[in-house]
Amino acid sequence: MALVDAHQHFWHPARNDYPWMPPADPVLTKPYTPSNLTNALQATGIQQTVLVQAAPTVAETDYLLGIADATPYVAKVVGWINFEDPSQLETLKRFSAHPKFAGVRPMIQDIPDENWMLREDVQWAFQAIIDLDLTFDCLGFPQHLNNFHTLLTRYADMRAVIDHCMKPLLREPGTENFQLWSHGMTRLAEDTNAYCKLSGLITETDGDWSARTLRPYTDHVIAAFGAERIMWGSDWPVARLRCEYEQWHRLALELTDTLASSERSSIFGGTATTFYRI
Repeated sequence: MALVDAHQHFWHPARNDYPWMPPADPVLTKPYTPSNLTNALQATGIQQTVLVQAAPTVAETDYLLGIADATPYVAKVVGWINFEDPSQLETLKRFSAHPKFAGVRPMIQDIPDENWMLREDVQWAFQAIIDLDLTFDCLGFPQHLNNFHTLLTRYADMRAVIDHCMKPLLREPGTENFQLWSHGMTRLAEDTNAYCKLSGLITETDGDWSARTLRPYTDHVIAAFGAERIMWGSDWPVARLRCEYEQWHRLALELTDTLASSERSSIFGGTATTFYRI
């Protein structure tokens, strides 16, 4: 079974379609291309990756598919379409014909309307994802947990994965915040068929990304979803805000060191291979 990074990015800031990117950030505002990731993949033994959109544009998805065509280790691409434009069904159909296209990810965490995903005018897109047998990456914050529960129970046949463990409030690690997050994640695990990415947690911390800090969160999602529904992702290069690729990979191995070898094989490759049909 190949080792898979289920969540990484490439981008070029000169494209000017990354509105979330802080101006002049010393880590983020530089080009990241396949050659920048090669050494880290070799050091960790990762053989395949899932390349995920970082811009809310169709043009970026075409750009990523071009990278995937030229990069053997990029196994799948998660792209973007405008859910508010039903005419983009044709764009989604075009993307779906590409052998490395997996599905889509609307950038829900950046949309001011917390209830956007439940709006009537975007429901066509969720049905299209099902009809075209594509995947849906759920990008949000803990305040979106109830709405994602509504959405994923409504569309029970949609192949969905929760990005970054729904970004628990690690900078505000009080008991109430943890309980609200953990309860919401348990409901998603028990009531839906969603998978979950073990990714993005280190950048939600205030800088203390130790195993001691993260283990309550990783233990909870693994217990709730089971290893067969958990997939590791680097979230590189965003992860570089805290550490390098190899450091997060080593920490993830430490956070899963009590699991059986078969369970770790699922988390570090098998689950992503199954979910994204690599």
